Amino acid sequence: MPTTIEVNKQSVEALLGSGKTKPFVIPEYQRPYAWTDEQVETLFEDLWEFTAISGGTEREGSYFLGSIVAYENEDGEQEIIDGQQRITSLFLLLRAIYTKLVVTPASERTPEANNFIGKIEPAIWRTNKLTGTVDFKNILLTSRVVNNEGNEILRSILETGKTDENAKDNYSKNYRYFQELFDKHSIENPLMVYQFIYALLNQAILLPITADTQDTALTIFSTLNDRGLPLSDADIFKAKIYNQLDSYEKKDFIDRWKDLDEQATDAEESIQQLFYYNMFYLRALEKDIKTTTPGVRKYYSANKFERLYKNGLLDTLFVILNLWKVINKGEEIENEDWSKNIKIRQSLDILKSYPNEFWKYPVVIYYVCYRNKVDFEMKFGLFLNKLLMELMTKYLLFPTINAVKPDILKLNSAIIKSSTPKFEFKEIDVSQIEERIQNPNRSMVRMILKTLAYEHQDTLLPNKWEIEHIFPQKWQTNYFPDVPENIIKEKIEHIGNKIPFEKNLNIVAGNGYFGKKKKEYTASKIAITKAMGTSDVQDWDMDAIMKRDIRVSDSIIKILKNWSNAYLNIIGKIQADKPSAEDLARIEEFKKKGWI
Repeated sequence: MPTTIEVNKQSVEALLGSGKTKPFVIPEYQRPYAWTDEQVETLFEDLWEFTAISGGTEREGSYFLGSIVAYENEDGEQEIIDGQQRITSLFLLLRAIYTKLVVTPASERTPEANNFIGKIEPAIWRTNKLTGTVDFKNILLTSRVVNNEGNEILRSILETGKTDENAKDNYSKNYRYFQELFDKHSIENPLMVYQFIYALLNQAILLPITADTQDTALTIFSTLNDRGLPLSDADIFKAKIYNQLDSYEKKDFIDRWKDLDEQATDAEESIQQLFYYNMFYLRALEKDIKTTTPGVRKYYSANKFERLYKNGLLDTLFVILNLWKVINKGEEIENEDWSKNIKIRQSLDILKSYPNEFWKYPVVIYYVCYRNKVDFEMKFGLFLNKLLMELMTKYLLFPTINAVKPDILKLNSAIIKSSTPKFEFKEIDVSQIEERIQNPNRSMVRMILKTLAYEHQDTLLPNKWEIEHIFPQKWQTNYFPDVPENIIKEKIEHIGNKIPFEKNLNIVAGNGYFGKKKKEYTASKIAITKAMGTSDVQDWDMDAIMKRDIRVSDSIIKILKNWSNAYLNIIGKIQADKPSAEDLARIEEFKKKGWI
């Protein structure tokens, strides 16, 4: 069925007045009202300036306020997807003006005042079609933002025109500020007041974009939005789940969601990203190994959002978050000894330098499935190293996302069945990668250097380190007069000419030559860099780079072989033993659920 979109510019009076037949609703998934006093002042002052220069009854100018993206929901309401901050502010501004106009007794009002009172009333409230009587409780704008006390505050302000002078919420503060600005300008330039109201109602133009479905409206919003905080899929998921709960469950859900949001932010993640990780976990459970990755909203909205409503969803998101607390922030998780294991943390740190995100999904799935098993710490460490070996060798030879994607999706599904899953990556002879290690793709350098460094230390690398070129990238051409410049440019990018180096020390070392920089290397807390500073090497030339190329590639290949052999050994041992009762019970549980 073709998508229907209606676009028709309208004045503020016309657009707000359309709420008489299709009231405006700010849905549950929207963020709370957040306009600052600066934004309020900008709107008011811009409109006043426009009135003075281009607007009013004597001119035909127009002032564009922006677009409003909405769709008509099943209750016949205009559900606002984009523009809720702007439209809310317009309602508050008109209410502030109306309150000032009706302060004067009816018998003493000017004809202009009575006229605009009559124009503003049907833009804010329903009025009786025969008598014109205003129903102040029947407001044309309703906010349903989840767990937002401001919903009632907004309703009260629009109904009564009153607010607590000490209230600190944005609705109250902005409403009072609109009143202050209107009073100030009315005193300074009383002849402009009614011209201003006329311009606001008739010459301030909005561009309502009305879609036939929520999905279409959200797509339009994502395309148009460039203001920094687009509505996320997680906001919609929150509202969907909230609306399915009983009243006694809603407060607990909101408290947990807020806690999850705050903890995710602290861990440098987001709820949106947690849903994304969970999608790959659910796909693995469903044995979905299709290489096309669905959008998060499309995935969870399938079958009337049934995946969102399953018990334990938030519990799983909290579990996934614990993993990222360790990876991103180095936190130790209570009662999870693996999070203190420095070798596991080093492996995770190496994985963080992998050039794409496909390493994350099997790690998440493995953790969610097996974190409570007695032998988790041992198996997790072996699994991570085997994953590193497969990913690193694959990327060195085939540096694209698609090269590893199908294998990762198969691995995800295999993890569900076994804590020692079979890696179906194509067998690679590690001797093939010797040259690629010596002259690697730029995206792999940090990963290789971390792998090398962690063989020589039991601490994590400093947070701020850079790739140091031992022979500097900037050099004098007479330094190697007998070596062609193109050869020098190539060799200085080899792995043999690179070490990890703390940023602050690297700044001090600058572009000096090896003899001058060795002193700074000795101050490093990175073992392989410190060793470079205390080595017997006096000069660093092309021959030194090539010799270290061989040493580094030999070391990396040995590490990769050890990782692979250690994992294969544990698989062999497990296959030789009978499955434990716990393993058998887990298999039966998955069979009942149709997962295997």
